[in-house]
Amino acid sequence: MGEATSQNGYSIGLTERRLVAEGTMAFHFDKPAGFVFTPGQFVDLTLTEPSETDAAGNTRAFSLASAPQEPTLMVATRLRDTAFKRELQRMPIGSTVKMEGPFGKLVLHADQTRPAVFLAGGIGITPFRSMAVHAALQRAPHRMVLFYSNRRPEDAPFLDELQALQEKNPHYRFVGTLTEPATSSRPWQGETGYLNAALLAKHLVNIEKPIYYVVGPPGMVVALRAMLKEAGIDDSDIRTEKFAGY
Repeated sequence: MGEATSQNGYSIGLTERRLVAEGTMAFHFDKPAGFVFTPGQFVDLTLTEPSETDAAGNTRAFSLASAPQEPTLMVATRLRDTAFKRELQRMPIGSTVKMEGPFGKLVLHADQTRPAVFLAGGIGITPFRSMAVHAALQRAPHRMVLFYSNRRPEDAPFLDELQALQEKNPHYRFVGTLTEPATSSRPWQGETGYLNAALLAKHLVNIEKPIYYVVGPPGMVVALRAMLKEAGIDDSDIRTEKFAGY
């Protein structure tokens, strides 16, 4: 069980790590007693005794991919070749890190009469995984449409789980799209190509006055925000978060 180390800090132990896509790993940590967060928020994780470090330091921000009802805290990340991520991969199970948070305002809006449209690219799916699982477990009335773009199914963390959530939540719809399906060994029956205005129009026919949430690589987030604004979406109805690699 994670233990509090200060007013807003905890020492948490690594309980499990597993690949959730090619080149992407999920890390599960003990959930401290009394720790509360809202789906979409993030935490700062600090390596306390790393065997190596680099100029970027020993602290990184991670969206919580787990839902509040789940027994552990889960984060997921691309396995880039950095000192921080090498250390995460080789830490023995049971090792502790310092956690601070939760932080962030990328959380589901309170007005349940307005649908949520999620636009995710790659590892940007993590806050939406938390929101979607939470909504299914809570039987929330919010209408949700999740658009999820990847190169191939093999590159898409939580793909099968997010598709299957449609069976548990009648208010939730999943739209996956692949940009390089021909390079995959897995069959794909979903959409192809990049997230664009035509794809959104096709699947949002009966969705009125939604709030848009965009998370992914910086270039994708900038392009999709511009696309939404060109389509006449008010700035106040667009929420974004950029995931840069490190």
